[in-house]
Amino acid sequence: MKSVLVAAIVLLLLSIWIVVPAPVLLLLPLAVVVPEFSPILLILTLVFGGLTLLTRTSRIKRAALSLAVMTLAICTVPLVRVVLATPTFDRALALDEEPHAHMPLLPVVLGGLVRGIDAGDARVVSGVEFARPDGHPLTLTIYRPTSSGRFPTIVQIYGGAWQRGTPNDDGQCARYFASRGHVVFAIDYRHAPRWRWPAQILDVRSALAWIRTHAAEYDGDASRIVLLGRSAGAQLALIAAYEGTPADVAGVVSFYGPTDLAEGWRVPPRPDPFDVRAALETYLGGTPDQIPEPYRAASPLTYVSAKAPPTLLLYGRRDHIVEARFGRILNDRLRAAGATSILLELPWSEHAFDLVPNGLGGQVSLFYVERFLDGVLRTIKRTAE
Repeated sequence: MKSVLVAAIVLLLLSIWIVVPAPVLLLLPLAVVVPEFSPILLILTLVFGGLTLLTRTSRIKRAALSLAVMTLAICTVPLVRVVLATPTFDRALALDEEPHAHMPLLPVVLGGLVRGIDAGDARVVSGVEFARPDGHPLTLTIYRPTSSGRFPTIVQIYGGAWQRGTPNDDGQCARYFASRGHVVFAIDYRHAPRWRWPAQILDVRSALAWIRTHAAEYDGDASRIVLLGRSAGAQLALIAAYEGTPADVAGVVSFYGPTDLAEGWRVPPRPDPFDVRAALETYLGGTPDQIPEPYRAASPLTYVSAKAPPTLLLYGRRDHIVEARFGRILNDRLRAAGATSILLELPWSEHAFDLVPNGLGGQVSLFYVERFLDGVLRTIKRTAE
């Protein structure tokens, strides 16, 4: 009987991370992953509760059942929030047109939590060098549809606090979009602290220039480019999309991107498991008071204008690295300037919620990103016609 109580305690301790933020970096993966797979935890708890009911009555049994009820109540929270949030997301994207046949009909398929998403087939070319700043080779990985043609282009920029990552990160999502009719160029950039701002945005500009010249060689359409970045990569994607607003940038997708770096330093999240201030100082070389200009120049808010391309902002409302309020600030500024901006806040999710594409946040974000891409690229196609 003691094993029953131990199992109940373990399930409850896991479920706690659905509602409690991680106080230290070591525990952050639990706070990221557990909410996204809460339906599986809920099912396990139901099975455990059913088995517990078959045991003889005792104080341990009653305690175990009480803990199971608490776990069930906590695990239900993300599912309820998904149900409440998705109609709002539908309205935000004005989903009034029939999706393509390859698009999923629902934002979340519970079976997908176990079997994963169908990434599909793609032709992958890695290690293509696009620049060599300071003698440091920068490469990109290209994901292409298996069919031939001329396809819209996605430029994918990885996160990693501007200090780590490779173009092969987030490969499953890149393969997913390639299998559904896009050419994805996953690009690299130099890392801090060896290279500080503005090295990273210079590398993104170099990658874009290379892609505009060579996209056709890989079946990409350089007149239909969407930038997609995650965290630090989203900050770079937003700036690259807004500064100068090149006509061939059809849109930009930001997964939990920093938008006001000075404010992020001055008011870090609480708790702050990642040490946001240290990451920003490593990237920029000091504090906002010491070097205000780099903080201003590295903030996407600086470049907001009516000419900004359509923007999709995705944030976890429980994010304790880049808080959702930064998405709200940018969304409000863009709308006030007359630009198109869509903000989707996932109320159950932490930072990096899409790292596991088959989780709740991964499925929901993929569903709406695909429709955003379809919307902006379909508009370009109609205009060309």
